[in-house]
Amino acid sequence: MKFGLVPVNLGVKSVEQIIGLGQLAESVGMESVWTFEHVMVPVDYASKYPYSADGKMGARPDTNFVDPLIALAAVAANTTTLRLGTGVNIVSQSNPLLLAKQAASLDFVSGGRFMLGAGIGWLREEFDAMGVPFARRGARFDDYMVAMKKVWSGDVVEHQSDFLNWTGFQSYPIPRGEGGIPVIIGGVKGKIYERVAAHGDGWFLPVDNAAALAEKLEPLGAACAAVGRDPESVEISCMWDMQGGLDAIRAFEDAGASRVIVPILALGKDPVAGISQLADTIISKC
Repeated sequence: MKFGLVPVNLGVKSVEQIIGLGQLAESVGMESVWTFEHVMVPVDYASKYPYSADGKMGARPDTNFVDPLIALAAVAANTTTLRLGTGVNIVSQSNPLLLAKQAASLDFVSGGRFMLGAGIGWLREEFDAMGVPFARRGARFDDYMVAMKKVWSGDVVEHQSDFLNWTGFQSYPIPRGEGGIPVIIGGVKGKIYERVAAHGDGWFLPVDNAAALAEKLEPLGAACAAVGRDPESVEISCMWDMQGGLDAIRAFEDAGASRVIVPILALGKDPVAGISQLADTIISKC
């Protein structure tokens, strides 16, 4: 089982804290660190966050929310083996050519350690502030994923769609891996199964127990079969709230997960001590 930590860019007070979390995670045998993304947090909003009972995300508007790629670049420069993931970047509200360039550049400076976690977004007020239509964001996401992979190929890019008109250019550096940057699709809503099957090297599910994971994998298998893909080729990542100890980890493995990502809030008031305890009681025994 691989172990990740999330988020290393939210509520931090200094770059030294971001770097320190990455270095500690690497030193105790964690495989990866992850970020969240919001460019801004509205003082008030009508949009409903889909993963909390009250429809609100945990971050206040005045919380430090460091840009994910910049935070991960700082970690990359101060670690050697730790993998770096966004969990997730809101692709539908981004400029896809700029995001493809930034992602490939982070892959370059990290020596191929970057994973792009990608989602469609839920916060209409943020789309409005970014000047991007909230409508058809799912279709925009699907188109952007196809287009960005063309950029990463190193070939001359040709891509015309309802959203883009790209022709006759190349963008370097290109990702180190033959398949480009691993794309981890995040979420459990909407057309998630079709999107994972079509675009995802992995799937990041905000579920925290093996039973919840298991019930999601059958429809994923059907979506993969519809496009002629082996569902075993999708790497599964889940959130884990530290409940259940080694038994929970074994249950995740049996259900098909390859990675659990631990929220920093689940580590207690002292995340440094919590990471050390996680290493001693769980990671060292896996």
